[in-house]
Amino acid sequence: MTQQSLSIREAIVGRRSIKKFNGQLVDREKIMQIIDDAVWAPNHQNREPWRMVVACGDELKDLQQLLRDTTIPNWKELSPDSLEKQMQKFTLPGAYIFVIVPEDVRQKIRLEDYAAASSMIQNIQLLAWDNGIGSCWKTPEFLDAPLFRSSLGVNPGERIISMLQLGYFDDLPKARERKKSIQLVTNFRLKQETE
Repeated sequence: MTQQSLSIREAIVGRRSIKKFNGQLVDREKIMQIIDDAVWAPNHQNREPWRMVVACGDELKDLQQLLRDTTIPNWKELSPDSLEKQMQKFTLPGAYIFVIVPEDVRQKIRLEDYAAASSMIQNIQLLAWDNGIGSCWKTPEFLDAPLFRSSLGVNPGERIISMLQLGYFDDLPKARERKKSIQLVTNFRLKQETE
Protein backbone atom coordinates (compact mmCIF):
# COMPACT_ATOMS: atom_id res chain seq x y z
CA MET A 1 0.00 0.00 0.00
CA THR A 2 1.11 3.55 -0.60
CA GLN A 3 0.75 6.82 1.31
CA GLN A 4 -2.93 7.57 1.72
CA SER A 5 -5.21 10.21 3.03
CA LEU A 6 -8.27 8.42 4.34
CA SER A 7 -11.37 9.92 5.84
CA ILE A 8 -11.96 8.95 9.46
CA ARG A 9 -14.76 6.63 8.40
CA GLU A 10 -12.62 5.00 5.69
CA ALA A 11 -9.84 4.38 8.21
CA ILE A 12 -12.16 2.90 10.84
CA VAL A 13 -14.23 0.73 8.49
CA GLY A 14 -11.39 -0.22 6.15
CA ARG A 15 -8.70 -1.12 8.69
CA ARG A 16 -7.93 -4.81 9.07
CA SER A 17 -5.81 -6.67 11.58
CA ILE A 18 -2.83 -7.94 9.61
CA LYS A 19 -1.43 -11.28 10.68
CA LYS A 20 0.71 -12.03 7.64
CA PHE A 21 3.35 -9.38 7.06
CA ASN A 22 5.83 -9.42 4.17
CA GLY A 23 9.02 -8.74 6.16
CA GLN A 24 9.59 -5.16 4.96
CA LEU A 25 10.94 -2.98 7.77
CA VAL A 26 9.03 0.03 9.07
CA ASP A 27 11.03 3.25 9.35
CA ARG A 28 11.62 4.49 12.91
CA GLU A 29 10.81 8.10 11.99
CA LYS A 30 7.43 6.99 10.63
CA ILE A 31 6.68 5.09 13.87
CA MET A 32 7.68 8.07 16.00
CA GLN A 33 5.45 10.41 13.97
CA ILE A 34 2.53 7.99 14.33
CA ILE A 35 3.08 7.86 18.11
CA ASP A 36 3.37 11.67 18.32
CA ASP A 37 -0.08 11.93 16.73
CA ALA A 38 -1.64 8.93 18.51
CA VAL A 39 -1.04 10.32 22.01
CA TRP A 40 -3.78 12.89 21.39
CA ALA A 41 -6.20 10.18 22.51
CA PRO A 42 -8.66 11.21 25.21
CA ASN A 43 -7.36 10.39 28.66
CA HIS A 44 -8.72 11.11 32.12
CA GLN A 45 -7.26 14.18 33.84
CA ASN A 46 -4.68 14.34 31.05
CA ARG A 47 -2.61 11.65 32.84
CA GLU A 48 -1.28 10.21 29.57
CA PRO A 49 -0.98 6.83 31.33
CA TRP A 50 1.23 5.08 28.83
CA ARG A 51 4.75 4.55 27.74
CA MET A 52 6.06 2.46 24.90
CA VAL A 53 8.99 0.25 24.01
CA VAL A 54 9.65 0.29 20.26
CA ALA A 55 11.68 -2.27 18.35
CA CYS A 56 12.54 -1.74 14.70
CA GLY A 57 15.58 -1.97 12.46
CA ASP A 58 18.60 -3.64 14.07
CA GLU A 59 16.74 -4.08 17.38
CA LEU A 60 14.43 -6.66 15.82
CA LYS A 61 17.10 -9.39 15.95
CA ASP A 62 17.43 -9.10 19.74
CA LEU A 63 13.65 -8.94 20.19
CA GLN A 64 13.19 -12.00 17.99
CA GLN A 65 15.74 -13.87 20.09
CA LEU A 66 13.84 -12.89 23.26
CA LEU A 67 10.55 -13.98 21.67
CA ARG A 68 12.10 -17.29 20.64
CA ASP A 69 13.47 -17.94 24.11
CA THR A 70 10.18 -16.94 25.76
CA THR A 71 7.70 -18.70 23.50
CA ILE A 72 9.52 -21.78 22.15
CA PRO A 73 11.21 -23.43 25.16
CA ASN A 74 12.42 -26.41 23.09
CA TRP A 75 13.75 -24.34 20.19
CA LYS A 76 17.24 -25.90 20.37
CA GLU A 77 15.72 -29.31 19.63
CA LEU A 78 13.95 -28.15 16.47
CA SER A 79 15.29 -28.37 12.94
CA PRO A 80 16.25 -25.02 11.41
CA ASP A 81 13.25 -25.23 9.04
CA SER A 82 10.81 -26.01 11.83
CA LEU A 83 12.16 -23.21 14.00
CA GLU A 84 12.00 -20.74 11.11
CA LYS A 85 8.39 -21.70 10.43
CA GLN A 86 7.39 -21.25 14.09
CA MET A 87 9.21 -17.91 14.25
CA GLN A 88 7.60 -16.36 11.15
CA LYS A 89 4.85 -14.80 13.26
CA PHE A 90 7.63 -12.86 14.99
CA THR A 91 10.13 -12.33 12.15
CA LEU A 92 7.83 -10.98 9.42
CA PRO A 93 6.48 -7.85 11.20
CA GLY A 94 8.57 -4.79 10.36
CA ALA A 95 8.31 -3.20 13.82
CA TYR A 96 6.88 -3.68 17.30
CA ILE A 97 5.37 -1.32 19.83
CA PHE A 98 4.82 -2.57 23.39
CA VAL A 99 2.39 -0.36 25.30
CA ILE A 100 2.91 -0.21 29.06
CA VAL A 101 0.52 1.32 31.61
CA PRO A 102 0.70 1.84 35.37
CA GLU A 103 -1.44 -0.52 37.42
CA ASP A 104 -2.92 1.83 39.98
CA VAL A 105 -4.25 0.05 43.07
CA ARG A 106 -7.47 2.08 42.74
CA GLN A 107 -9.73 0.20 40.33
CA LYS A 108 -11.34 3.36 38.90
CA ILE A 109 -7.98 4.89 37.98
CA ARG A 110 -6.66 1.56 36.65
CA LEU A 111 -9.70 1.11 34.38
CA GLU A 112 -9.59 4.72 33.21
CA ASP A 113 -5.91 4.36 32.32
CA TYR A 114 -6.48 1.08 30.49
CA ALA A 115 -9.36 2.63 28.51
CA ALA A 116 -7.26 5.68 27.61
CA ALA A 117 -4.30 3.55 26.52
CA SER A 118 -6.66 1.42 24.43
CA SER A 119 -7.87 4.57 22.66
CA MET A 120 -4.27 5.55 22.01
CA ILE A 121 -3.51 2.07 20.59
CA GLN A 122 -6.50 2.38 18.24
CA ASN A 123 -5.11 5.75 17.13
CA ILE A 124 -1.77 4.08 16.35
CA GLN A 125 -3.54 1.43 14.28
CA LEU A 126 -5.62 3.95 12.33
CA LEU A 127 -2.68 6.29 11.70
CA ALA A 128 -0.51 3.37 10.61
CA TRP A 129 -3.27 2.21 8.25
CA ASP A 130 -3.46 5.70 6.76
CA ASN A 131 0.27 5.36 6.03
CA GLY A 132 -0.14 1.97 4.35
CA ILE A 133 1.17 0.10 7.40
CA GLY A 134 -0.77 -2.82 8.80
CA SER A 135 -0.95 -3.72 12.46
CA CYS A 136 -2.18 -6.40 14.81
CA TRP A 137 -2.87 -5.81 18.50
CA LYS A 138 -1.89 -8.91 20.46
CA THR A 139 -2.06 -9.75 24.17
CA PRO A 140 -0.22 -13.07 24.53
CA GLU A 141 0.29 -14.54 27.99
CA PHE A 142 4.08 -14.27 27.73
CA LEU A 143 3.82 -10.49 28.13
CA ASP A 144 3.55 -11.21 31.86
CA ALA A 145 6.54 -13.59 31.95
CA PRO A 146 9.23 -12.25 34.36
CA LEU A 147 12.04 -12.64 31.77
CA PHE A 148 10.05 -10.82 29.14
CA ARG A 149 9.02 -8.02 31.49
CA SER A 150 12.54 -7.47 32.78
CA SER A 151 14.01 -7.57 29.27
CA LEU A 152 11.65 -4.74 28.24
CA GLY A 153 12.37 -2.76 31.41
CA VAL A 154 8.85 -3.08 32.81
CA ASN A 155 8.78 -1.95 36.42
CA PRO A 156 6.78 -3.34 39.33
CA GLY A 157 3.37 -1.67 39.26
CA GLU A 158 3.33 -1.57 35.44
CA ARG A 159 1.74 -3.88 32.91
CA ILE A 160 2.29 -4.51 29.20
CA ILE A 161 -1.19 -4.29 27.69
CA SER A 162 -0.28 -4.61 24.04
CA MET A 163 2.22 -6.18 21.72
CA LEU A 164 1.46 -4.20 18.60
CA GLN A 165 3.01 -5.74 15.49
CA LEU A 166 3.35 -3.36 12.55
CA GLY A 167 4.45 -3.89 8.99
CA TYR A 168 3.72 -4.01 5.33
CA PHE A 169 1.65 -6.71 3.70
CA ASP A 170 0.77 -8.09 0.30
CA ASP A 171 -2.75 -9.42 0.85
CA LEU A 172 -5.65 -7.56 2.42
CA PRO A 173 -7.74 -9.81 4.67
CA LYS A 174 -11.47 -9.94 3.93
CA ALA A 175 -13.73 -7.99 6.26
CA ARG A 176 -15.73 -9.96 8.78
CA GLU A 177 -19.31 -8.88 9.26
CA ARG A 178 -19.94 -6.80 12.37
CA LYS A 179 -23.09 -6.55 14.43
CA LYS A 180 -25.41 -3.68 13.51
CA SER A 181 -26.65 -1.03 15.92
CA ILE A 182 -30.10 -2.62 16.01
CA GLN A 183 -28.50 -5.69 17.63
CA LEU A 184 -26.48 -3.68 20.15
CA VAL A 185 -28.57 -0.72 21.26
CA THR A 186 -31.38 -0.55 23.79
CA ASN A 187 -33.25 2.73 23.76
CA PHE A 188 -33.33 4.46 27.12
CA ARG A 189 -36.59 4.13 28.98
CA LEU A 190 -36.98 5.31 32.55
CA LYS A 191 -37.90 2.34 34.70
CA GLN A 192 -40.87 2.88 36.95
CA GLU A 193 -40.85 1.42 40.44
CA THR A 194 -43.66 -1.04 40.88
CA GLU A 195 -45.55 -1.13 44.15
